[in-house]
Amino acid sequence: MESDKLEITEDISDGPRNSNESDDLLGEDLVASRGQLWRNLARTALILTAVVLVALYLNFAKTLIVVVALIAMIMIHELGHFATAKWSGMKVTEYFLGFGPKIWSIKRGETEYGVKAIPAGGYVKIVGMSNLEQVDPADEARAYRNATYPRRLAVSAAGSFMHFVMAYLILVVLFLFVGVPNAAQAKVDAVSTFSSGGSPAASAGIRPGDIITGVNGHNLVSANDLVTAIQNSPNHSLTLEILRNGHTISIKVTPVKAGTVEKGLSPAAANNGLIGVRLSEPTQTSSFFSSFIKPFGVVSSYSAATVGALVSHFSPNGISKYVNALQHPASTVSGSGASIRFESPVGIVRLASQAANVGLGAVLTLLFSINIFVGIFNLAPLLPLDGGHVVIATYEAIRSRKGRKYHADMMKMVPLTYAVLFVIVLLGVTALYLDITHPIANPFG
Repeated sequence: MESDKLEITEDISDGPRNSNESDDLLGEDLVASRGQLWRNLARTALILTAVVLVALYLNFAKTLIVVVALIAMIMIHELGHFATAKWSGMKVTEYFLGFGPKIWSIKRGETEYGVKAIPAGGYVKIVGMSNLEQVDPADEARAYRNATYPRRLAVSAAGSFMHFVMAYLILVVLFLFVGVPNAAQAKVDAVSTFSSGGSPAASAGIRPGDIITGVNGHNLVSANDLVTAIQNSPNHSLTLEILRNGHTISIKVTPVKAGTVEKGLSPAAANNGLIGVRLSEPTQTSSFFSSFIKPFGVVSSYSAATVGALVSHFSPNGISKYVNALQHPASTVSGSGASIRFESPVGIVRLASQAANVGLGAVLTLLFSINIFVGIFNLAPLLPLDGGHVVIATYEAIRSRKGRKYHADMMKMVPLTYAVLFVIVLLGVTALYLDITHPIANPFG
């Protein structure tokens, strides 16, 4: 949703402003327009830089697919604003994909639809988003600023709402058709043959496709339980509970020391047990009914976790950790250090490419996470984010009384708004730097 002007004067009069204010409004409009131009240029420059860099690192096809997916997400976000504004009776003059010079457009009714040269997102232009915007008197009744509070609230929050809808639908597809990993089982993807011939797994009769559910009489909590048991038991027999063709069988296998079949290992690794299997977590789909119910809980819990993570990141301790990460970037490549980083478009596309190599489930999980993050972050109660417009609409509704509209004096908020923009750009630049110089280790293995 495009807000061309950030400045809003305080006004409890019902009528339009008189002509004596025109010079002041013109000056303020110029300041607002320059601010909007600066924001668009900064955002476009960052995204274009990211796309070019990603294209250098990854094959073009995967990069293109991910960029299209991200642009589609942004356009669906804007579709939320567009559809809600239309439903509310507001006048929407533009709905565009991209920024910069216009490539193609068509006007249908009062709205111009089109494509611009830089495919770095999109925007919707709603008449009267600012109290200082000069609006044709014939359109004043349909301006955003004159709409009722519930309608202004709906329009402002609709973009983030669409991200939650997308996240929900992604989970429905994941649960119903793709399946989610069952952490309490380990699937045998392959049985290895050592250079010396055979392997403990092959000798014991373990086959690709077997599902290991327990070890030594204990059910697995995660596949890591099995890995740990094997590593800690060189030359000691293990009894594995295996699900094969719908039947549970028990197989005994004795791990060998890794150092006896592999050269060049560290002393610690050489003493680990090894049976010669490649494992993964098997996927499991849900019933039709459950696939539409479970996503509500997942979206809710993940949203709460995202809010907590953002609060932690922007706390004094979180800021200190991030500054330290910039000074010691190598410590943020993996483990807990990676959790304090923000992902730039370069990092997001790299993660998506890595997820694509794993499978559709990993890609959908990543897109789900991105939608939740963007939806939550965009509701932060600060301009120019959608949450800032929600706060302004709420504040003005509280202050308005007896049919007299109150318009907040947001001129005082301009410095804070620019400070927020500066922080967002700074985070983008530093995240881009970290993603280029010290990419996060592949979380998908």
